[in-house]
Amino acid sequence: MAQTQSLSIEHSQSDYSFWDRLCILKDRWIADTRFQNQVAKIPFIKNIAKKRANQLFDVMAGFVYTQILLSCVRLNLFNLLKDGPLNLDEIKKACSLDAIPLKKLLDAAVSIRLLEMRSKGRYGLGILGAPMVGNTALSSMIEHHTVLYEDLRDPLLLLSGDIEIKNLEKFWPYVSPDEKEQDSLKDKERVKNYSDLMSASLPLVADQVVDAYDFSRHECLLDVGGGQGTFLKRVFLNAPQLRRKLFDLPGVAGLAKDSFSLTADHQDIEVHGGDFFQDPLPTGADLITLIRVIFDHDDERVKILLRSIFAALPPEGKLLIAEPMADTPDHPAMGHAYFGFYLLAMGRGRPRTIQEMSNLAIHSGFRSVEVLRCNMPINAQVLLISK
Repeated sequence: MAQTQSLSIEHSQSDYSFWDRLCILKDRWIADTRFQNQVAKIPFIKNIAKKRANQLFDVMAGFVYTQILLSCVRLNLFNLLKDGPLNLDEIKKACSLDAIPLKKLLDAAVSIRLLEMRSKGRYGLGILGAPMVGNTALSSMIEHHTVLYEDLRDPLLLLSGDIEIKNLEKFWPYVSPDEKEQDSLKDKERVKNYSDLMSASLPLVADQVVDAYDFSRHECLLDVGGGQGTFLKRVFLNAPQLRRKLFDLPGVAGLAKDSFSLTADHQDIEVHGGDFFQDPLPTGADLITLIRVIFDHDDERVKILLRSIFAALPPEGKLLIAEPMADTPDHPAMGHAYFGFYLLAMGRGRPRTIQEMSNLAIHSGFRSVEVLRCNMPINAQVLLISK
């Protein structure tokens, strides 16, 4: 286990700004237990103090909340209650838990608004549980987090880089430095687990992208890192005339071909297998998309990919990038906290701000970057990049 250290640092305040000094004074007040006790007795101010105390408690208890959510997903509770509230005995008939532990779970879910109490002691969907009904994309990510939590068991060990083999690194074999793992990416079975997760969770982003951009203005779309083609299938609903191409690792490309062969609407999609850090991208598309691809990789690799895309696009061609980004308005914890630690455990990549993404694109030869309006930026922000 990584050990915490008690540090005593001598601070020099000579270069602190006036604002810095005010913040230091504020920090000292808030950290003082006597001040906290006094504030808790003052009308109006005590409501602010209570709110901050609740927020801190939620940060501390966050992992417990995730396990309540995971339990509800595994018991299929949200779909079970979609047609109306049920009492404990009725829920028990569809679940594997005995009555006493089941009631503990249901009451816990009520407390975090996944469920809510209805008349006659029945349980119904809560304001946070209702969006989970039929939401296979989010359910897949919730199940997947069990892999992440193994790597976060000792966060300081993870931060120090002392974990030799990380579970997330094994789950995403394309980030592994092991040559045997890289060779295995040609095998459909080896890449199926992570590719299935990408396909299942992609609707969280795909709908945002399609709502943000008019694909009908283009003739041909190449989806780089396109997985099993979930995004290309979604675009077809809005722009059926669009010619479509997909590029991904050989094993994933094989899975995509299998998927496309099952439906007449998608059998005309061109599928190309390769490594986009080493192999040239197919040409002929006036629009290229990168959906949840960039943040998996370091800056040097991203530059290689962007230069390859620049070379594959015709004059006036467009690149569309969609992924969660750091410093997203109203969602500051999503970038550096959630994705920062997720990618740390994964072993490669980092969350980037819009400005950082724009700088990489301009550095790679592109002319301009436009931020498109997005309904749900916590799922993805969308950048339109012009050659």
